[in-house]
Amino acid sequence: MVKRLPCHIVLVALVLCTAAVAQGPPSTNFDESKVGSYTLPDPLAFNDGQRVLSASEWMERRRPQILKVFEEDVYGRSPHPPKTLRYKVFDKDKKALGGEAIRKQVAIRLTRKKRGPVEDLLIYTPAGAPRPVPMILTLNFSGNQAVIDDPGIKLPMLWDRNTGTRERAPESSRGSDPNFEVRKVLARGYALGTIYYQQIDPDFKGGYKDGIRPLFLAPGEMEPAADEWGAIGAWAYGLSRAMDYLEKDKDIDARRVAVMGHSRLGKTALWAGALDTRFAMVIANCSGEGGASLMRRNYGETIRNLIEVFPYWFDANFQKYAGHADLLPVDAHELIALIAPRPVYVTAAEDDQWADPRGEFLACVAAGPVYRLLGAQDLGTDQMPPLNQPILHTIAYHIRTGKHAVTSFDWDQFLAFADLHFRARQ
Repeated sequence: MVKRLPCHIVLVALVLCTAAVAQGPPSTNFDESKVGSYTLPDPLAFNDGQRVLSASEWMERRRPQILKVFEEDVYGRSPHPPKTLRYKVFDKDKKALGGEAIRKQVAIRLTRKKRGPVEDLLIYTPAGAPRPVPMILTLNFSGNQAVIDDPGIKLPMLWDRNTGTRERAPESSRGSDPNFEVRKVLARGYALGTIYYQQIDPDFKGGYKDGIRPLFLAPGEMEPAADEWGAIGAWAYGLSRAMDYLEKDKDIDARRVAVMGHSRLGKTALWAGALDTRFAMVIANCSGEGGASLMRRNYGETIRNLIEVFPYWFDANFQKYAGHADLLPVDAHELIALIAPRPVYVTAAEDDQWADPRGEFLACVAAGPVYRLLGAQDLGTDQMPPLNQPILHTIAYHIRTGKHAVTSFDWDQFLAFADLHFRARQ
């Protein structure tokens, strides 16, 4: 008899192996000399070619133009938020983690329907810290119970991406996610909020049927239209609904919430930050193609690779740019620019060439003119920094040693970046 691995183990293995082992098909280019030439669209040129000359012109006219293209041709249009937020705080422990934190768990309904899908937001706030506190909000791959070994966290139903089935997370999965350092975040005076991303929309082909997107289909539609949201848009929608709740939580300073994500959830963090300006900071860790990496660069993962494996992450219109990234009217630098003038941190890893670390850096450089126009700092250089030497301006970037993961080094830099920008806003 073949013994089936618990689905949380399968999921973690898929996430790590996809990034660390599958470095692309034989045709993938990892030679910088073979990247070729490309021309980036100018974020400070209106569609008619006229120049953007002021911050108001950017905010009122040019930014909406760029956002519209991303909505129509990349991530898809998302529905309007519900007029009334429905939620229930179903757990509160004032002496969690041995007295280090206050734990709160909140069930947030994602639609107006009473029996609609629910996302569980897990919140830890540092015990004894003056209220309200700033927060790092992030989605997680393996369930809330995996971020730290705490018996009080509700065990969720986890999706198995191979079989499209669900089962209850086992007790053994508590604290099994190596990407989280909850105690480090709390020790610096920050709250941590997290949600299991597949509660919002399952992450496999056809999984949307069990997610939130079918609940927003127009009459007669069997699936989202070509310009309507993919899974990344759905996950970003879930982050914004968490933000709706955080605005009501007196323990959290909703003016100082950073949205953070890793890999596909780094793409999601960037898109959530572009759509929802309430997020005061965006942190995208190893987000790669379809995230912070320039799509026009022929290096590592390409649009074709994304579409062949994960077409459901994006809207159907995005598929026509497979092999034709030069025809896409926007690129990753403009996604970063949509976050301006708010702080944004893009990270890369030396061994994660699939995600094109240089392409991520160059996207940050190319977003610089928008940040400067709005009176914020750009990177201050067009030369990639040495390994493990972060640039922490309003746009921040680092490439570190190691693989596709969230490491202790990354968390140290995220917290330093938050200190730099959030402490001044107390």
